[in-house]
Amino acid sequence: MTLSDLDRRTLLRATGAAMLLGAGWPAGASQPLFAQGGAALSGEEITLTLSKGHLPIDGKPAAAIAINGSVPGPTLRLKQGQQLRLTVINELDEDASLHWHGLLLPFQMDGVPGVSFPGIPPRGRFTYEFPVTQSGTYWYHSHSGFQELMGAYGAIVIEPAEGMPAAEQVLVLSDHAFVHPAHILHNLKQDSDYYNRQPSTLQGLLQGQGKPLAERLGWAKMRMDPGDISDVSGAVLRYLVNGHGPQEGWNALFTPGQPLRLRVINAAGMSFFNLRIPGLPLEVIAADGQDVRPVSVDELQIGPGETYDLRVTPPDSRAYAFVAESADRSGMARATLAPAAGMKAEFPPLRPRPLLTMKDMGMDMPKGSSMKMTMRDGSLAPQVAMGPGVDMISAMPMDRTGDPGVGLDGLGHRVLTYHDLLALNPMPDTRAPEREVEVHLTGSMERYMWSMDGKTMRSAHDPLPFRTGERVRVTLVNDTMMAHPIHLHGHLFDLVTGQGLHAPRKHTVTVQPGGKASFDVTPEPGDWAFHCHLFLHMAMGMMRVAQVRPAKDMQVHPA
Repeated sequence: MTLSDLDRRTLLRATGAAMLLGAGWPAGASQPLFAQGGAALSGEEITLTLSKGHLPIDGKPAAAIAINGSVPGPTLRLKQGQQLRLTVINELDEDASLHWHGLLLPFQMDGVPGVSFPGIPPRGRFTYEFPVTQSGTYWYHSHSGFQELMGAYGAIVIEPAEGMPAAEQVLVLSDHAFVHPAHILHNLKQDSDYYNRQPSTLQGLLQGQGKPLAERLGWAKMRMDPGDISDVSGAVLRYLVNGHGPQEGWNALFTPGQPLRLRVINAAGMSFFNLRIPGLPLEVIAADGQDVRPVSVDELQIGPGETYDLRVTPPDSRAYAFVAESADRSGMARATLAPAAGMKAEFPPLRPRPLLTMKDMGMDMPKGSSMKMTMRDGSLAPQVAMGPGVDMISAMPMDRTGDPGVGLDGLGHRVLTYHDLLALNPMPDTRAPEREVEVHLTGSMERYMWSMDGKTMRSAHDPLPFRTGERVRVTLVNDTMMAHPIHLHGHLFDLVTGQGLHAPRKHTVTVQPGGKASFDVTPEPGDWAFHCHLFLHMAMGMMRVAQVRPAKDMQVHPA
């Protein structure tokens, strides 16, 4: 059974069931009301159970899938160097799985149906067993059907083998809808702008808002919308912190003058968040679980799948607003940091939505150049299979790892970029890359089709080949006008940002619209999922398998 077969059947089955059930499944005595945030679990033997029910969001029940009766599921608190035996019980009526996002482990334990194991059948169970070799902030989530979008995720905190834990809080950011995710996908396939409720209008033009007329006409000729920041927005999503909606919020306590570590995880299926605490600097001390030299900023963007550890030291005995604003500024997740229970922070209003530029189209070229001639010039990317699923090729993609993210330039305060990150420890493999692999992130906004090199997961019959232990540079070129957080399972890679031996190590990298990003990696043996962590982009095909085999079994092209 191939991944494409499994995914297609699972998605079709889930879609069909969802269309029959409407918003999810009926509320009633047989469907439990889940807790918002689970208890911590630790030790070498842990059992997790997936089940369906409802999650209360701002007082209204939403169909959900929980782990051990809560959304998020329990926080797994582990110790570097321990053995771990995780038994997952599936009480759902469909296949299930759990993937350990960012953990270094044998590929058979990675938890991706059709790639590393067959999945967990309804009423079945599976036991994962592996050593915990690292420390840091990670998370886990389902890799089956729409379960991740419905709440099947939780945090992993691994304490280092040596050292004492400090004061900390875990904040799991997510997005959740009151309609089934299959309805969202159905609507996007009918109209990719279905959830873009902030389109450019004539009234806005007359009031001097947004882009001037000439630029609007240019975008119209390309059949593109500069307001297409997120394909799923606050029009249908509610943004959560630890399972709590924006109206109720989530509260955490601190001691004035004492440092507090915030372990922030973006478990959202379809949302980038811009994080800030007005009036309080954020000291970034880890990215994707890896320690970095502390860097102080006022705001940062976190993509789906990424984690950041932030250290804050609130000086005053007052409440602070933790703001996680969606990148398109259609909503926000909220939390209050306060020295005493019951205190409420004052939250700022949403900022005006940002607009894309020609740079986000990979076309930041001199005046007079012909955009029409370069929109779909396949000669610029010979390996891309041109077809109806590819509506543009970036004519001039540039390294955008020094950019803070769409809409975060020129705010007048410090915003984190990947260039600001320096690994605390030197990279473990200092060899120069033997060869380079280029992968284009492709799609058609209008048809809501997503792919790599113009091929969906179903149509790409060959995996990406790697040799065990070789040193490879992977360059990702974004041929779309949306940012994509690309995740490589089972590996930490060294992001190429000019930081030499202290290049930041990550498992997920956001490739900005029309831009590119490179990382060096030493492949581990096995079959590993490699995909966009915007859930519906992955489900529609922006995914491949990285196949790593001994050199004698592989034929690859030299650099």
